[in-house]
Amino acid sequence: MPEPLTRESRRPALRWDGVVGALLIVLLLFSFTFVDGFGNALNLSFLIGNTLPIALVALPMTLLVVSGEIDLSVASTAGLSGAVMGALWNQGMTIEAIIPVCLLLGVVCGLVNGQLVTRLGLPSLAVTIGTLAAYRGIAQIVLGSDAVTDFPTQYLDFAAGRLGDTFLPQAFLPFVVLLAIAVVVLHATPFGRSLFAIGAGEEAARFAGIRVKRHKLILFTVTGLMASLTGVFWALHYASARYDNATGLELSVIAAVLLGGIDFDGGKGTLGGAVAGVFLLGAAQNVMSLQDVSAQSQIVVTGVLLVVSVLGPRVARQISVARAGRNAAASTPTS
Repeated sequence: MPEPLTRESRRPALRWDGVVGALLIVLLLFSFTFVDGFGNALNLSFLIGNTLPIALVALPMTLLVVSGEIDLSVASTAGLSGAVMGALWNQGMTIEAIIPVCLLLGVVCGLVNGQLVTRLGLPSLAVTIGTLAAYRGIAQIVLGSDAVTDFPTQYLDFAAGRLGDTFLPQAFLPFVVLLAIAVVVLHATPFGRSLFAIGAGEEAARFAGIRVKRHKLILFTVTGLMASLTGVFWALHYASARYDNATGLELSVIAAVLLGGIDFDGGKGTLGGAVAGVFLLGAAQNVMSLQDVSAQSQIVVTGVLLVVSVLGPRVARQISVARAGRNAAASTPTS
C-alpha cells in the first residue's frame, strides 16, 4: 500500500498540523489580550473577510499539492475573472448572467493548465508561471486601467456584510459548505486516497490502476473554477473590479497551504492543517496591520513563513524518524 495511506506516514504531518493549530490559538489569545481593537466585531469580520479569498483558493490548492502539482496562476485567474465581470457589467449584462460566465472562464483557464501538464507532460510550476503572466495580460486587455465599482447593492452587501449582529461575514457560510465538501473528498473518498498515492509515487499509482492524468486534469479544472469564484468574490467584497485584483494572492495561498503541513513534494498533509495555516497567516497579517506594520514588511513576514512552512514539516519528519530509530534500537534485544 502506498506510503501516505499508512498511519505511520501521516504522523509527522499530523504533528505539524498540531503545531500550526497551537500557534493559531496562541496568536489569537495574545491578540485578544494585548492588541488593541483586535477583538471587536468589526475587526474580526474584517479579518475573516480578507482571509476568505486565500481560504477559497487554498481548498483546491491543497488537493493539488497533495497530488504533487501546483498552480501559480490562481491570482491571475481571479484577476481575469474580476476584469471580465467588470467589462460585462459595463456592457449592460446582469450579475446573474455574468457570474456563470466568469465561472466558466475559470474552468477554461484550469483546463488549459491541466491539458498542458497532463497531455504534454510539462511541469506544472513552469506552465502556471507562464499562464500567470498570460491571464493577467488578458485581464488588462479586457478592462484596461478602469475600475468598475457600481455593482448591485445586494451583492455588495452579501460579500462584505455580516450575519446579523455577529462578527461572521455572510460569505463565511458558503465557505464552510465548500470546506466540508473538500474534507470529505480528500479524506473520505477513493478519489482523495488516490491523490495521496499519486503524490507519493506517480508511477506506482499508475500501476495500481489510478488514472493519474484524469485526476490531475480534474484538480486543475476545479482550481481554476475556485480561482474564478474568488475573483468574483474579491470584486464584490472590495466593491472594485480591476485587472490587477488579487495580485500576490498566489504567494499567500502557497504559504498558507505549506505552513499547514502539506508536503510540497506531495503525498502528505491534511485539509485541517491547511485551513489552520490560512487563518494563522490571516491573523498574523491582521495583527501587523493593527500595529501599523508596513505592507512591505508584511510581505517579508509572508516570505519568511513560506520558508518556515517548507522546512518545518521536513524537520518534524526527520525528528520523528530519528526518534523511531532510537526506539527501535532500544527495543532490540542484545545478544
